[in-house]
Amino acid sequence: MAALALPASAQQRTRLQVYSTLEVENINDFKKAFEAENRDLEIVWLRDSTGVVTAKILAERDAQRGDAIWGLAVTSTMLLKARGMLEPYAPKNLDALKPSFRDPSNPPSYTGMEGWVAAVCFNTIEGQKLGLPKPASWFDLLDPKYRGKITMPHPASSGTGYFHVSAWIQMWGEEKAWTFMDGLHDNIAVYDHSGSQPCKQAATGEFPLGISAEISAADARTKGAPIEGLLMKEGGGWEMDTAAILKGTKNLAAAQRLMDFAASRKANEFYATFVSQVAMPGVSSTIPGYPSGVAESMIKNDFAWASENRPRILAEWTRRYEGKAAKKN
Repeated sequence: MAALALPASAQQRTRLQVYSTLEVENINDFKKAFEAENRDLEIVWLRDSTGVVTAKILAERDAQRGDAIWGLAVTSTMLLKARGMLEPYAPKNLDALKPSFRDPSNPPSYTGMEGWVAAVCFNTIEGQKLGLPKPASWFDLLDPKYRGKITMPHPASSGTGYFHVSAWIQMWGEEKAWTFMDGLHDNIAVYDHSGSQPCKQAATGEFPLGISAEISAADARTKGAPIEGLLMKEGGGWEMDTAAILKGTKNLAAAQRLMDFAASRKANEFYATFVSQVAMPGVSSTIPGYPSGVAESMIKNDFAWASENRPRILAEWTRRYEGKAAKKN
């Protein structure tokens, strides 16, 4: 009876089930903007952390629940591509995107949206109280002064956590990177299952340092927290969010319209409201509180290598460090 009372346009809306790992406030804005231009479509979000979303999509391969992805780490998306789980599609303005922010295949299986970059969130007030110096190098974090005062995202749960680990290995090689992580582990209080949580913990003073990303540091500063986003002198890893269509969707035409919007200038302008590095040249961010030199700090990240080696790296990381993982709710 209630359905009969709805306007015909509302009854005929196609519902797109879309996976995302982005923050709730951001995806709500994306939903409003997309639906305003596509009044016959409705986005229903399936939102969680990177590890959970990736595992869900893999588990649902034979009983697919979702139609598309709008905001998932490229290392996870590349894993889905390798398993034949994505539907290739070239958005209308694909050529307007930076080459580094798109799948090189033709047609592409995914397109990049924006990137987030390694940073240490440092609580300046708590740091002063505890007499902690601001770290300038990743290796500064091995100082016993920081013991029990650092948190970091769990790389199996968080795309942010994984890009740190894979970047350290790319930067220094396997042996030196694992030796570094052994020393860092001694100073880690907990590995949290959210990429932004270490910075939030630093913002509240629960722990004075959080290994996270520059977007989380800028967000904390914008909200008034005494946080400084520190870029390490060696540079650091970064990840890229992607949009893609899941193979087998029953709403292919609608999912293609979503991809067109996700790669549009309007969408890139939305991305630039919360990150500094976006897929479309000429779209700049004016977010206050960003550390300077973000683009320069981004290492030459081999996403294909990071994706292919993800299971092996996570298995070794878990064997060594799982004892300090936060309990899952």
